[in-house]
Amino acid sequence: MEPLTISAEIKKPVEQVWDTFNDPQHITKWNLAHESWECPSAANDLRVGGRLEARMQARDGSFGFDFIGIYDEIKDNEHIRYHLEDGRKVEVIFEKLAEDRTRVTEHFDPESQNPLEMQQQGWQAILDNFKRYSETI
Repeated sequence: MEPLTISAEIKKPVEQVWDTFNDPQHITKWNLAHESWECPSAANDLRVGGRLEARMQARDGSFGFDFIGIYDEIKDNEHIRYHLEDGRKVEVIFEKLAEDRTRVTEHFDPESQNPLEMQQQGWQAILDNFKRYSETI
């Protein structure tokens, strides 16, 4: 199955976008697809072989899961490649458009349980939250 792609343009310098994307204190504030969800905890060991761990759950406690990625390749302020525990691959590209503008593009392998459009919309909603949060700090 072909990877899905999402993207957002953020009005901040690439270094700041990189830091906000990868700092667990920030991840817990933007890593949700809908306001009925939350990300109460995150940890990030940003090195090859390190792990990204984020708890994602419904605010009412009815459902939740741990999102875990293992880093395969990292180039500071440019791109990150990691794989999920089920083997799916994710690539995040940070593209400097200007001194104060950065495009973040994510390519990710879809899972087989949910419709592709739903997966793309969910990942895009999280990236849109990241954009909103990043531009306010």
